[in-house]
Amino acid sequence: MLALGALPAQSFAASRPGLYAGTYANEGGAGLVPLVAAGNGWRAGTAMAAIRNLSFGANGARHRLRYLLDEQQQGAIGIYDATFRKVAGASTKGADPCYVTLNRTGDMLAVANYSSGSVAIWTLDRATGLLRGEAQLVRHEGSGPDKERQAAAHAHWVGFTADGATLHSVDLGADAVFAHRFERTSGHIADTSIAYTAEAGSGPRHLVRHPRMPIAYLVAELANTVTVLRASTDGTFAKQAVVSTLPTDFRGSSAAAHIALNAAGSRLYVSNRGHDSIAVYDVARDGGLRLLQHVGCGGHWPRFFRLLERQGNMLVANQRAGTITRLPLQRDGTLGAAGPAVAVPGVAFIGE
Repeated sequence: MLALGALPAQSFAASRPGLYAGTYANEGGAGLVPLVAAGNGWRAGTAMAAIRNLSFGANGARHRLRYLLDEQQQGAIGIYDATFRKVAGASTKGADPCYVTLNRTGDMLAVANYSSGSVAIWTLDRATGLLRGEAQLVRHEGSGPDKERQAAAHAHWVGFTADGATLHSVDLGADAVFAHRFERTSGHIADTSIAYTAEAGSGPRHLVRHPRMPIAYLVAELANTVTVLRASTDGTFAKQAVVSTLPTDFRGSSAAAHIALNAAGSRLYVSNRGHDSIAVYDVARDGGLRLLQHVGCGGHWPRFFRLLERQGNMLVANQRAGTITRLPLQRDGTLGAAGPAVAVPGVAFIGE
């Protein structure tokens, strides 16, 4: 573990856009923690205590705003400028918001409320990037066979299609991907349907779309799998293949978490909480997956990772270890061994 000296907040502001970690208060998190480059590694800066329970965030490029979640029973979203000065905020109208995203044009924003199984959607003011009016709220319906984790709907991910006509939402409790279609003139939801029914008890968590092919990848937390999906023009998905996120000889308890593609769409990465690894896959020309490696994450319970291709790094948020580790990103997209860990208690998210 690196012995970390606290760096002044000005050091982080001067190196914008910079990196930061979101932390959970009930796990010892001190707030938003700046991450400052130091030699070949990173240091934790002085925490911003007012930005609490930051489980996920998204950036608005047009106005240089950050939309950051406050994951708690009374869920909230805060809007911050480039120096993390809060300029606005609102309730997410649900409990434990865990994912936020913007559409491609930056004029709509959506949030997944995990515990209440709902999705909140706002129109953004084009001139300011701020929320306009009240959010539309859609509640998922459904449950699964895992009585502890799937007694009710649990929205875990949201994402707009490229044309902005549909918002997909992944629900761990309902074993489903929902499609919410917008009425083009008003921007209000016209109808909601199931775009894909996952295997019962699999607990789908996040989805990532391929940058060029009509392919998406759905990671299932409870089943520890990635499903290759072919996307149809009507917003539905069809299963192409399923691969495990774990080694064939692993017999312990694990839960798949974050999933991401590199910019070229040639490598797919998934974190395994319990096995405490990152799985790396080769993406074939038809979108199929072939496992390349499992690399230890250097900590316990890798909830999230940030792929920094230009810097040749992957930063991993090891939630239960309370650390961030750096894995070298090789030219072929594989990962090297984890380096020294930076202490960030309660870490849940790494933003930039």
